[in-house]
Amino acid sequence: MLAFRATMALFWTLAIMFVSAGALAGEQESSIARGGRLYDKFWAENKLSKPTEDHPAYPNKGGKYGKEVSWRCKECHGWDYLGKDGAYATGGHATGIKGIQGAAGRDPAAIAAVLRDKTHGYTEAHLSDRDVTDLALFVSKGQIEMTKFVDYGAKKTKGDAVKGEQYFGTVCAGCHGMDGKKITNAEPLGAVQNPQEMMHKVMNGQAGEAMPALRLFGPQVSADLVSHVLTLPRQ
Repeated sequence: MLAFRATMALFWTLAIMFVSAGALAGEQESSIARGGRLYDKFWAENKLSKPTEDHPAYPNKGGKYGKEVSWRCKECHGWDYLGKDGAYATGGHATGIKGIQGAAGRDPAAIAAVLRDKTHGYTEAHLSDRDVTDLALFVSKGQIEMTKFVDYGAKKTKGDAVKGEQYFGTVCAGCHGMDGKKITNAEPLGAVQNPQEMMHKVMNGQAGEAMPALRLFGPQVSADLVSHVLTLPRQ
């Protein structure tokens, strides 16, 4: 009897540890996803007034993507996190600034310090301490290798559109409609012909909106879903 009680006590101790570990992992993934939304557009996520001047480090002064756009992390470092070595190597978004993939796996505290330095210039008026923590977690632990999931030449994801249609129909269509046109104050989903951008948003959610983040399902599910989204009507 004593042996049985001891066994059951051990079982419940391990069960509690397992559930607690799962809860902590889920909490961290939530923070990472929020960091991804801050990387996209921090003022939308935080309901702040958008910046009115170019970011001090933005090299294309007065350019098409200046003013508030230049404060978006993605504008210099890219949706694929590769900066000058990725999709933003050329074109109107090109800044010549390196990406953030070299920071993957780094101590989040060190990344947080970089976000507060003179080059990045994010003060508490832009990002609270919690914001910086979440954004640093995303940079350290939340990046994916876009080249594994996106065919840059074809501008498509390496996904299964049939599976993606099933995911879209059960997770996304309630808000977006089966044709991606239900939300009328934004362009149709099919108009966003940018697989890297769509991958980022499907993984982390849309900044400032009640859109689910599918990060815990893994990047292949996101790649499948985006494969379908890219087939939706553009108008």
